[in-house]
Amino acid sequence: MASATNALSPRQIIIDAIHHLDHVLPGQGPIHDFVHHNTLHGFQHLPFEQALAEFTQLTGISCYLSVEQFRELYAQGRIDDGDIDATLGQQFGAALETEICSINGKTVTRQKLYRLTLLNDLQALTPAQFDWQVRELGVLDRPSAVGETARELWDALLAKLGLQMLDLHPEDLLDLSAEQIQQWLPDSADAGAEQQMRRNELENLNKLFSDVGDSLTLRGLLLALTGKDLLDTVRPQLIRLCASLLDEGLAAWRLPKREELGLYEAWRESLIYDAQPVFQELNDWQAVTSVLPADAIDAIAQQLAALAIPEPHWAGYLQRLALELPGWSGLINWRETHPNYQADDETKPLLADYLAIRLTLDRLYAQQVCWQQWHCEAQLDKLRGYFSKNLAEFSVRQALFQGHLPEYLALAAQALLDNVSRDKQAWQTLAERVWTWQLSPLAASALSVYNQGWRLYRVCQLLDFRASDMENLPKAQLLACLDTIDALSDHERNTIWLTAYERHYQKALLQALHANHGRGRWAKRDSRPEAQVFFCMDEREESFRRHLEELNPHIETLGAAGFFGVAMNYKALDDQHVTPLCPVVVTPVHQVDEVAIPGHEQQLIGHKRGLRLANQLSYLLYQGMRVSLLRAYPLTYILAPVKLWRLLAKSLLPSWQRRFEHGWQALMVPAVPTHLHFTATDNEHAASAGLTLGFTDQEQADRVAQFLRTTGLTYGFARVVAILGHGSTSQNNPHEAAHDCGACGGRRGGPNARVFAAMANRREVRDLLRAAGIEIPEDTWFIGAQHDTCSDLISWYDLDQVPEHMQSSLQQVQNALAEADRSAAAERCRRFASSGYPRTAQAALLHVENRAVDLSQVRPEFGHATNAAAFIGRRSATQGVFFDRRLFLISYDPTQDADGTILENILLTAGPVGAGINLEYYFSTVNNDRLGCGTKIPHNVTGLFGVMEGAGSDLRTGLPLQMVEIHEAMRLQIIVEAKTAVLEQIYGRQESLRELIGGGWVHLSAKDPDSGEIFVFQRGVGFVRWQPGDIELPLRDNSPDCYRDETQPVAPMLIKQPELMGVA
Repeated sequence: MASATNALSPRQIIIDAIHHLDHVLPGQGPIHDFVHHNTLHGFQHLPFEQALAEFTQLTGISCYLSVEQFRELYAQGRIDDGDIDATLGQQFGAALETEICSINGKTVTRQKLYRLTLLNDLQALTPAQFDWQVRELGVLDRPSAVGETARELWDALLAKLGLQMLDLHPEDLLDLSAEQIQQWLPDSADAGAEQQMRRNELENLNKLFSDVGDSLTLRGLLLALTGKDLLDTVRPQLIRLCASLLDEGLAAWRLPKREELGLYEAWRESLIYDAQPVFQELNDWQAVTSVLPADAIDAIAQQLAALAIPEPHWAGYLQRLALELPGWSGLINWRETHPNYQADDETKPLLADYLAIRLTLDRLYAQQVCWQQWHCEAQLDKLRGYFSKNLAEFSVRQALFQGHLPEYLALAAQALLDNVSRDKQAWQTLAERVWTWQLSPLAASALSVYNQGWRLYRVCQLLDFRASDMENLPKAQLLACLDTIDALSDHERNTIWLTAYERHYQKALLQALHANHGRGRWAKRDSRPEAQVFFCMDEREESFRRHLEELNPHIETLGAAGFFGVAMNYKALDDQHVTPLCPVVVTPVHQVDEVAIPGHEQQLIGHKRGLRLANQLSYLLYQGMRVSLLRAYPLTYILAPVKLWRLLAKSLLPSWQRRFEHGWQALMVPAVPTHLHFTATDNEHAASAGLTLGFTDQEQADRVAQFLRTTGLTYGFARVVAILGHGSTSQNNPHEAAHDCGACGGRRGGPNARVFAAMANRREVRDLLRAAGIEIPEDTWFIGAQHDTCSDLISWYDLDQVPEHMQSSLQQVQNALAEADRSAAAERCRRFASSGYPRTAQAALLHVENRAVDLSQVRPEFGHATNAAAFIGRRSATQGVFFDRRLFLISYDPTQDADGTILENILLTAGPVGAGINLEYYFSTVNNDRLGCGTKIPHNVTGLFGVMEGAGSDLRTGLPLQMVEIHEAMRLQIIVEAKTAVLEQIYGRQESLRELIGGGWVHLSAKDPDSGEIFVFQRGVGFVRWQPGDIELPLRDNSPDCYRDETQPVAPMLIKQPELMGVA
């Protein structure tokens, strides 16, 4: 790597390093366009376990639930002994039977020791912790399971290990003989204490400085040696600049010339006339900034060279620098790599600009710290040279700021720092005392009594060893037990726990699908359904579909990606710009506009006039009062009563306040009847650059046909076919877009449902469909709607277009959906602790409606928090099972897709959507502070593009705590109703699927469409037949019976199915 780097020019090294940062920085865009994605997207080319290990090594961030959380799941029965044993067997095979030790007929195998370390805390104790256990908790005075006191076993074990308890006080270490120190030296020490101490100091010095450019920046180095964090000073200045650059309408003042010059050059020019009071305490700031190059890349090279960072370490240094503020770095990088993003202005953020400014600021403040502390330049080689001559000072500083010193030593070290001592002898004396502490039995590190002794004592207890067993048990076998336990790394432990956890859920899931085989309806449409309702694949719609089918078994429900096969740029009546409504991997080339229906021109004029006035008032209230000095004072007093009344109404009477505002808005901005302009009449009239306004008849027919074939609805059409997109509305919720439709790029899918229904109703399209082999009856009508997953309200589109003879049928469908909506709301309320668990469905619906308009509600809905699996196949395979809102349901009929072409397209489009949602929730759950964005409570919206904690933090990416509190962090289980041969062919053709499935980012299983047999895909092996357990699932009358009085996740249960003649 070094030789390759040396062959490049300094400029090219930096350019390549910045390009690489796209793989390690967060990939989240502006928060109003929140799109779920794999948080570790840059590591997705690696196997899951390796990716997590490398990410943790790079960032120090754990990517698994804690061991304590896994043990709690075990105690709850969410993981059982069979899951652990099966996972251990899968990972280690026959090696588990290796005998580690044996005494008096008790044989201890590797498997037994692995189980011990998984299920029990076998960590070493500090002397203080041990003292608490013995003196306060009396752990050595309790009787053991084998009829002797614990102290007998403890004493026998220490005797076997040759260990001795020392009752030392820290003050006893102030005056030790050379013999005592020599006794505590490591066995490998072949020199005296002084020589060994100097060798250790030199090793630590070399290691710390060699880490710069790998795991440290100069900021990290100075933090380790002074306790002063440069970022505390630099961060506010960076935030001010970056927020001004990225702002999308909130800031009153912004960086001048940012659009034409970019961030770095605009900042460099501003230094000439900007007072920059923060720089006034820096003596050389003008000398440094006056010679800054005009180009950001050149500036980066200049600053790295000025800091004396070796060229081979430049790439690593820049990576570490960017990761110190990953939120800001990540969003700037996202904007740079998405040049077509429609921002508030023409500013083009560049990551190089950000890094150039960051390096310049770091150098300025590092220079100040280095000069104050050591009278030397902030250059790596000079700092190394200084500490090479002052090893004692280095040793004391490092030990102090690692936080491992006892109080009496920490106070002494701090006193030297406070006096900025140059007395080498004082540093040397204190360094010797620190060294004595580190070798003594009171130090937390390398203590055989509190480490080996205590841990082996716990092992012996758990293995039911007696004190008498110690006599005949060789010491080597005892230590081998500890070596075996230590050989199982933390990463391996976490992997075993996660796999066992997922296996437990997989067993229940597959058992339910096996037990339900042949019970569901609509495997074939031998009779005509009363209605067919399309939902998004979203797992939140699983309960809606289930309740609808229970209420009316003659209604068929289907699921698909919520853009319904129509990728488009959409422009609503009042929009200024188009919005792409499709998966993020798709680039739409067609535009659809919402326009007023001809004949309503006067209403449109009134609507536009009212909208303009409303926008002006809104600007005055929310922006004008902040940015105008003259208007702010009088308006504050004039409008204070109105705003107070509005705030009180929102807080105390949110439902009433919502109705009042809707009424006022309808009065101020009168509604105008609209329809969609989606049919291309003249392709020469482009909507905007690269876009075609509308679709031709053939393009419409192609999209409708493809969607119907994909979902299996090519025959047996009902009179009413409803297409339900979904979205979410809530108050005071910056993450509202994260609740919207992932298949629509994090936006609402209602327009897609509306345009699909309008296309399918056109006679020209139906004629083309008939020619393509899809006959839609004359009496079939498609209708679009949107389901609000927060309030559970349904909005219908184009009701005025429904023929008179279809009104009655449509009304029946609407009534059924409304009733199912109430039942689904009741099921949702069981997870809301603040709901009071309403007794009636109507009360539940009222509660969720209020949550959507409650200003103080931090959990308006839980979003995708219950996602765990996806089923791709006919509804008959899952109908009749209570899945607790945990399944993405994607309709697919394998009997109409012999070669798997349709299935391949589903896996390539819906697969990444489901995986992205699942993985974002996984990582935001396992480590919400670092991979999520923490609790919502301190969040402040920044520039309308993100959230910060307070006014001086990094940008917080990922999901907030309140969205993942009930999520169970496991990888997505994908079950496909298809022949394994078909799936194997698709897997072999598609690299992206091999990455997801073969890499272990998701799990794949296949359910044979004919026999119902289930096969589980094992990485490196292929599909393996799954054997159902001898378990009888509970059978309930309906969904409420499955979840009644339950507030935690419910395992799958069977629901009684009606016997309907002709419905199969």
